[in-house]
Amino acid sequence: MRTDARRHHDPQVRGFASDNYAGAHPEVLAAIALANGGHQVAYGEDDYTGHLQRVMHSHFGPTAEAFPVFNGTGANVVALQALTDRWGAVICAESAHINVDEGGAPERMGGLKLLTVPTQDGKLTPELIDRQAYGWDDEHRAMPQVVSITQNTELGTVYTPDEIRAICDHAHERGMKVHLDGARIANAAASLDVPMRTFTNTVGVDVLSFGGTKNGALFGEAVVVLNPDAVRAMKHLRKLSMQLASKMRFVSVQLEALLAKDLWLRNARHANAMAQRLAEGVRAIDGVEILYPVQANAVFARLPHAVSERLQKRFRFYFWDETAGDVRWMCAFDTREDDVDAFLQALKEEMAR
Repeated sequence: MRTDARRHHDPQVRGFASDNYAGAHPEVLAAIALANGGHQVAYGEDDYTGHLQRVMHSHFGPTAEAFPVFNGTGANVVALQALTDRWGAVICAESAHINVDEGGAPERMGGLKLLTVPTQDGKLTPELIDRQAYGWDDEHRAMPQVVSITQNTELGTVYTPDEIRAICDHAHERGMKVHLDGARIANAAASLDVPMRTFTNTVGVDVLSFGGTKNGALFGEAVVVLNPDAVRAMKHLRKLSMQLASKMRFVSVQLEALLAKDLWLRNARHANAMAQRLAEGVRAIDGVEILYPVQANAVFARLPHAVSERLQKRFRFYFWDETAGDVRWMCAFDTREDDVDAFLQALKEEMAR
């Protein structure tokens, strides 16, 4: 029996199911190799995690502190725990990742109550927040303490800085804090063509879940505390939530590789551009409807169910609402123009059958 490592997949195959399907960017892999060798202090006292703090300062200001974690769910659960009391609740959009795609982790692992609000485009507003922002003195109701928003949203839409500022002002006036789930924060910044600070700490966000995996990292995210007065016991919460990496240098160096220069932005701009190319092609195909504005790296569409099923045999992607025939197509940093064009040709062929 062979015991040496060998390739088990075709590296030329790319689909449109998720930007998580993409591998790691070569510059990230090179950074991991650079951090390897020799001994470094464990649990975050290494040189790479120390330098990551300075890199984060360049993006989010001198008070920002990054706590690297393994994954996005872990980042969100740790961040929300740090912002709430045991009796606290989190207001979020009904479509938010913390509500529909984290397997109940905020509730089961974080002990949090999620107070959800239906939205048309995935975005909260002060008026929508007020549907759940009440009952602070009612012991029969979980206390609203945090507003959590996603940038960009689960529906591929992007908040403007002014929209986030309005949410932060509104939440803070009511004694609540603001968490931003930034799993695709790079795509949002590329779409808006502004620095990430413009729609985070500058406008009042207290804590950020910073995403690296969808932007070219092998694994790893970070909780970035933007307002130190808003959180408690972050180090302890990260540990008891099983998100403290012993060899943290290998998470930190990936985030450094993305953020120290412009790799994060190059990757995001490319993914967004591929989504625009896909959307432009889809709009020319009769019988396919684009559901939401294409503002980042996602295209949501509605088409006949049977067409999607046939197309899925040729390209991997997911139904978003199978009953309605809604699907989601995602582009990544390594999506090629040829991939998009081949998908569009396949879609045309299946629609014509």
